[in-house]
Amino acid sequence: MAIQSPSLVPLQSLQAPKDVSLSEIEAELAKIWQSYSAASDDGTTLSATRAATFTLVVYEPEETQQLLAALRFYTGPIDGIGGPRTEAAIRAAQANLGMRLDGKASPALLEKLREAVAKQKGAIATDTGNGSSSYALDAAGAGIADAIATQNPCRIISLFPVAGDDEGVTAQVSAYCPINKRSRNSLVCGEYIMLKGTERALERVATMVSSLVMGELPSILWWKATPSTDQDLFDRLSKTCTAVAVDSSYFMTDPEGDLLKVAHLIQSQVQVSDLNWRRLAAWQELTAEAFDAPERRAAIREVDRVVIDYEKGNSTQALMFLGWLASRLGWEPVSRSKEDDIYELQRIHLTAADGREIEAELAAIPTGDTGEVTGDLVSLKLTSTNLDADCCTVLCSETTGCMRMEAGGGAQTCRINQVTPLDDQKAETLLGEQLQRLGQDVLFEESLAITAKILAIAV
Repeated sequence: MAIQSPSLVPLQSLQAPKDVSLSEIEAELAKIWQSYSAASDDGTTLSATRAATFTLVVYEPEETQQLLAALRFYTGPIDGIGGPRTEAAIRAAQANLGMRLDGKASPALLEKLREAVAKQKGAIATDTGNGSSSYALDAAGAGIADAIATQNPCRIISLFPVAGDDEGVTAQVSAYCPINKRSRNSLVCGEYIMLKGTERALERVATMVSSLVMGELPSILWWKATPSTDQDLFDRLSKTCTAVAVDSSYFMTDPEGDLLKVAHLIQSQVQVSDLNWRRLAAWQELTAEAFDAPERRAAIREVDRVVIDYEKGNSTQALMFLGWLASRLGWEPVSRSKEDDIYELQRIHLTAADGREIEAELAAIPTGDTGEVTGDLVSLKLTSTNLDADCCTVLCSETTGCMRMEAGGGAQTCRINQVTPLDDQKAETLLGEQLQRLGQDVLFEESLAITAKILAIAV
């Protein structure tokens, strides 16, 4: 079941982020719930209880939210979860710093925020240069709960690795309640634990983090970096938590190698979900739909040429889509080659169960603006060397068009359709949806197993 849009859902703060010692975390949270344990007699105030649902552990190596908070552009929970509040705070900071207002984190913004924090030495900014407060109550995001907190109040433990000297781990606790989540006269609220320190310092408290996971309830590790069992912190938490969530659109340095690591995790019996896989749903559905007609069902077995174009910068969507197609049609990869050109062409050869040879071509298309997600599919073409086969199918992104796929299929008539992307492809929204249906995704695992075979072929 898909979650509702997170727009305009008031979020009530019970406790703004408060500095505590590591040993005081549970005691401080208990005090919050004791303070709000009963509603007023006249019904003007509600009681508040912690959500006994699941624990979400977030590993967030990106420091934008922390810097925004230090400069008072952002006062929500420092949890590594983006959304309307964080975007509004980014816009306020961009306006203050004379940057283009797009609400997106970027290396340029990070550099300016770091400079501002260093200049003020942690002092709260009070002057924007135009006489107004530098923090405008999260601007348009004021009172708007983000996708995860709105629909899935829970315990969120956020881990923020920082560079510099190892000075131990600092902690904050806070509590926020989406008012659309209530049980009779009681709000059902999320509680937040923030831990910050160097990677080594966080590894030292990994056992304590595991102890903060709530009892027998499900626990999800959202690892917003490259997952690796060579990293002690990830290895321990992936074994502690029920499931691990990643987003392969974040795999920018070595997309193929990082995707192969995800496949190896699944092989080692770790339950993994990739939020980038969810972005392929519309492409998969339309591909299957193209062969739903009785007269075309047999034609799918004639496909032996596949061309996939994707936005340059990250090949994971294209590779996972090919893995899905091959797993459904019983194709096995046998060879792979790459060309060092502007399109970073890959050619993968596969064989069908009946011995037919299939050739797939993956091409990285340069684009001016990658949008929210790097590596989105641009277009897809399925054809056959059998000119009598009615299988030519072309799918095009609604936003970028068919590009080079518009060429006809020779003697074949191509069926062309446009793919409408998800309304919201942001990782936070997709994770919110994923949390509604926890469990093993067999289709994803089978598809990624074929993708891993492709990636294991030396080039």
